[in-house]
Amino acid sequence: MSAYTNGARIQSHHTVVAIVENKPGVLMRVASLFRRRGFNIESLTVGHSEEEGLSRLTLVVDGESAPVEQVEKQLYKLIDVVKVSDLSHEDMLARELAMIKVRCNNVNRHELLDIANVFRADVVDIATNSVILQVVGDESKIDGLTKMCEPYGIKEIARTGRVAMVRGAKTTTVHEAEPEKIARIHASQGRRVEGALPFSSD
Repeated sequence: MSAYTNGARIQSHHTVVAIVENKPGVLMRVASLFRRRGFNIESLTVGHSEEEGLSRLTLVVDGESAPVEQVEKQLYKLIDVVKVSDLSHEDMLARELAMIKVRCNNVNRHELLDIANVFRADVVDIATNSVILQVVGDESKIDGLTKMCEPYGIKEIARTGRVAMVRGAKTTTVHEAEPEKIARIHASQGRRVEGALPFSSD
């Protein structure tokens, strides 16, 4: 999402990818860090990465609550954060998955199926009084499908939050060269620590 001020394009939401140690408590520490600093998280998605022992955490942060540079700096203070990448100004591909359960009956069910077809959504469940639509796309696509379903009555929505990847050869993996300043921090604090991580490391 972007805004315009005096003709200039202002990024109001930032997409940040953090590669973190896949150990208990990591997600809690990240969320606690943001809470203490007053950063507003719009969405947070976490899952396994391409490297064993590391997870990929994708955050969408409200830019009005904190400059993205401050978000990166604070994340790097956590010992279990290996690498942070700001994708906000990159040529990135962002996707989200949503499941929407919508009320229907024998009269209007075909209308919902037509709507699903327009948005390239999958019908994953049909009952006598509802259908569940599954859709993958950017936020605007999911918001559009949701708006079209509202007149029928939405019973439930489950959304994953954004996942993102830079187009082309560039990646956010740990295989790329680490900035010298961050490498010094990691060297002093230690990477790949053994055993349980400290409750708080910032």
